[in-house]
Amino acid sequence: METVGTLVLLLLCLSATVKAAVSGIGSNDRVLTAAPGSDITLPSCHPVSNMTMVTTMWRKVNGDGGTSPVPSPGEDRIRVLPGHKLLIQGVTPGDEGIYLCNCSSHPFPEPSNSFYSRYRLLVTSGPENVSMSIAPATALSNGTLIVYRGSSVSFNCSGSSFPSQHLTLALTGAWSSNESLASGSGSWLSYTIENIQPSSQGLYSCRAHNNVSDQTVQKSHQLLVYYAPDRHPECMWAPAADTSHALFNCTWFGAYPTPTLRWVEDQGDQGDQGDQGDQGAHWKGHVFVTDLRDSLSLSLNRSLLSEGQTLRCMAKNFIASGKEKSCSLTLKPPYPKGEPLVTALEGTSVTLACTEDASIPPANTTWRKGLQQDAIVPGSKYVLTEEGPVFKLTIHNLTKDDEGVFFCRSENPLSVRELEVGLTVRPPSAFTGAIIGVFIAALVVGLAVIVAKSLYSCRHHICLGGDFGQTEDDRREVLSLVDSDDDEQIFQDAVPRLPPLTNGSHMTLAQIHQIPSGDHEDVDPGDTSSQQQEDTEQTEQLVDRVTYIF
Repeated sequence: METVGTLVLLLLCLSATVKAAVSGIGSNDRVLTAAPGSDITLPSCHPVSNMTMVTTMWRKVNGDGGTSPVPSPGEDRIRVLPGHKLLIQGVTPGDEGIYLCNCSSHPFPEPSNSFYSRYRLLVTSGPENVSMSIAPATALSNGTLIVYRGSSVSFNCSGSSFPSQHLTLALTGAWSSNESLASGSGSWLSYTIENIQPSSQGLYSCRAHNNVSDQTVQKSHQLLVYYAPDRHPECMWAPAADTSHALFNCTWFGAYPTPTLRWVEDQGDQGDQGDQGDQGAHWKGHVFVTDLRDSLSLSLNRSLLSEGQTLRCMAKNFIASGKEKSCSLTLKPPYPKGEPLVTALEGTSVTLACTEDASIPPANTTWRKGLQQDAIVPGSKYVLTEEGPVFKLTIHNLTKDDEGVFFCRSENPLSVRELEVGLTVRPPSAFTGAIIGVFIAALVVGLAVIVAKSLYSCRHHICLGGDFGQTEDDRREVLSLVDSDDDEQIFQDAVPRLPPLTNGSHMTLAQIHQIPSGDHEDVDPGDTSSQQQEDTEQTEQLVDRVTYIF
């Protein structure tokens, strides 16, 4: 009877302990997770290993707050293992919940003790099937994806997780460090970059995080942004240390990945491509050198060069899609130009100029003196200057010794050409006499012109006096000179006689007749009275115009 009472009291105490534990759910839970279909073992509740366990009881909290024993009758996949552990095989979502473990011990000689533990079992799955896709993109052999600058690129991140998940799309690159591009809950996440640039290349990651199990799965892809400059490569030349060689250089900066450059010789069957153009990928010209780089040099011996020869640099990278950009150089010999004859005065300075801008590759231009083409040493006497393609030789304090032939010598790997300049040095006196003679001749001619013009403008006054210039009507008058005694009688009555000259000179009478106008032609010849009256009036008018010339 006493034993039964003890058992009842123990059960009551255990029930009270369970209720107290249930009322505090969530305060000190030990969380365990298991995926559906997996096995999980819940540890025992006794804290000290050397204690002798008298009883162990497992219970599960129901949805209404009550508890039920575990394992339930007839449950084969859940059982208590030796050591008082609880094994759950083939976990299902219904196994999720709070499990309570109560243990009692009877250490000798101490009275019995009771211990309590609680576990929260979470049934989760995933993240699973996490994937990362980038389109449109091309995969390289190592799995790296490439896109082209300026294109529109879409990024998709997906995965599955139970009961929930959080997706994040991030970029880690040279211009950013783990930058989050997009995030959200659900099974799908997308992001688009319009007009993608090289700064957007790097490692793109899709991270799926299970909010319950705190598990994270990540998928990543390395993305490269390829690009090529729109311009053609640049073909240049540079002076070589050895004049028997020519140095050519081709550059095509701004391409990624590193382009392939090659120097070739144009063939006649390739057609005229001009200085720059696009060629097919299967160009058949002779190849001098090729390399994977953005700058490529070519050095050729003059024996391999000829006038009119065209050297072409071909440039191509992955983005070229079978097309190559190019530039070319057509070789030309030097051709110096300038004045072949120069004359200067003694004691002055003179500058000889020579222009050479036609040679490809550029020529080495120098000034030389004399038929032996002696080198000119710069100094106070000879000054050499270069202004772009113009090469100048200035000679100071000219003397007769400076007279002679000078050569502007231009040399490139194709040939050597010279401009011959003859310098004549004159003494100052010869030029002074010539200048004075020209000045006197010009002065005499100028004075003659002035005198002739003055005489011509005064011709009326010189010949006939100041009254010769008359009106238009007076220009119809005719001057007659009469040297006869009989003719003087005509105007004897109208013109008074002049006194005789004291020097005995003869007097000449100048008589002016007026030519009648056309209006008088219609007058009746029989009308003598009116005719005589009109003649008398005209005679009176002419009297005033009589001029005696002695």
